[in-house]
Amino acid sequence: MSLEDVEAVAVSHGHWDHMGALLDALDHITRHGRRKVPCHVNTGMFVERGARLTTGEIAPFEPVPSPQALAAHGALVVDRGDSQLLLDDCFYLSGEIPRMSSFEQGRPDHVRRRPGEPSWEPDPLMLDERYLAVNVQGKGLLVFSVCSHAGIVNVLLSARETFPDVPLYGVLGGLHLAGAAMERLIPDTMAHLQQFALRQIVPAHCTGWRALWALLNTFGEAVVTPSAVGSRFTF
Repeated sequence: MSLEDVEAVAVSHGHWDHMGALLDALDHITRHGRRKVPCHVNTGMFVERGARLTTGEIAPFEPVPSPQALAAHGALVVDRGDSQLLLDDCFYLSGEIPRMSSFEQGRPDHVRRRPGEPSWEPDPLMLDERYLAVNVQGKGLLVFSVCSHAGIVNVLLSARETFPDVPLYGVLGGLHLAGAAMERLIPDTMAHLQQFALRQIVPAHCTGWRALWALLNTFGEAVVTPSAVGSRFTF
């Protein structure tokens, strides 16, 4: 499979490490003059963002490509905030993820600045984040959580509520439990994940080595498979 085979793009949230290479990817997808590829985003992804350091200073993040830039590189930009079914109704792209768990309160150092505004404001919840889900025949719902700024328990609670008649099979993506502020959530996360009886957990990206260790100790190697760049998984 090559990038030219991609039929649609669903962006998880507006952080440069998830969108920064998207223009190059779109160039590869559309380089032989194929039709524009749908690129699913929502308006909340395109605000300026940063992190408040322990010194109180703000470290701005790199900007993400604008909808206009995406379109110029071959994207058919679909800017919607609600949930959608993609690719012949095979994939579910969530809307805003409800915050239901008591302990997942977002990233406390995260800030944003709206266009034209001079000052930064707190943005711990990152409400533009979305997840993908697909019903794998004979197994159940596989959730692509990507970064889990909403909290992986909130993500799975939302998926279970959205598809009450489909068993949850697994989750793949970053769990965002790295760093001092997030590592304190690891015990509660392990305890609350057990209610879903997942058959597969594939942690990636921002999960962090302490969370990976906790996952392996809680659920075992038969369930937990660490992900890395270039990994290919078959379900």
